[in-house]
Amino acid sequence: MLRHIHQRSDAVIMRMFVGSLLCMLAACTSASPTGPTHTGTSPTAATAPSPTPRPTPTPKTRVAPSHYTAQVILRGKGHPDDLAQDRQGHLLFSDDTTGTIDRLNSDGSVTILLRDPAGPEGLVVLADGTIMFGEQTTNRIMKLAPGSQTATVVRDLPGHDSQATCKHGVDGIALDPKTNTLIVPDSPIGNVYRMSLDGKTLHLLAAGISRPVGASVDSNGTVFVADECGGAIWKITPSGMVTRIGGFAMPDDIIPDGYGNLLVVDLAQAVHAFIRFNPASGKKEILDSQRYIEPQGILSDSSGHIYVSDDAANVIVKYTPIP
Repeated sequence: MLRHIHQRSDAVIMRMFVGSLLCMLAACTSASPTGPTHTGTSPTAATAPSPTPRPTPTPKTRVAPSHYTAQVILRGKGHPDDLAQDRQGHLLFSDDTTGTIDRLNSDGSVTILLRDPAGPEGLVVLADGTIMFGEQTTNRIMKLAPGSQTATVVRDLPGHDSQATCKHGVDGIALDPKTNTLIVPDSPIGNVYRMSLDGKTLHLLAAGISRPVGASVDSNGTVFVADECGGAIWKITPSGMVTRIGGFAMPDDIIPDGYGNLLVVDLAQAVHAFIRFNPASGKKEILDSQRYIEPQGILSDSSGHIYVSDDAANVIVKYTPIP
């Protein structure tokens, strides 16, 4: 009997063990993670909060200096006409009266760089120190290599110098640094060209100007030309649009000031002034006239100084801006 009772106990224990095991398996199965239950409604994504807009900073308008202090840096040494600056920061000037290109040294002395009886006029200095200049009597573009005392011909221009009123040869030229080309007004025939530095290509930009003389190029590539006998400034955009701006007497040279204005020298006897002109508003200010008889050249440097020359008063005046 005891044996049978033991066997029953073992059987019972076994059944209990199996039952417990099945319960555990069932519990584990029911606890297993299942996928999300779909109720037929699409889940909605949470909307991120919109960023708080920040005000866009307003760029500060660059204001041109209201005043300048004037200092005569050359007096009675030659007849300074057009101006340029060499790589060392020295001022260069052409002297059509005596036929030279000169350098103004830091001690106030003057060094003759070239003697040219054919009338050197507008000049620019290239990156390697070469001086390009217009020769008025021959109406051609010349170059003077660094250290050389002899100029060479780059190109003869189509026009011809004449003693007739407003028909003299080339006067001013300008360098376009973006394209590394020269802007050349052909003064006797009223054309304005873009010329390669080697003189091989000559592209017409404008025609029909009374007497185009001084030229300059702003940071946008727009060309400005002073029309000495037409009493005007001509604007030539990079797209080729040509606009005449009147209201001047005899403008001889012109440069942009970097503030949206143009700085102009007008050599007419009734004006003989250094002028600031805003093309957008038409506002014209005479910055100085007391020191001049026939102001001819104008130049600005990287520090904001402005230089004006007068070949009749025999002076070069330096203007320092006062904010």
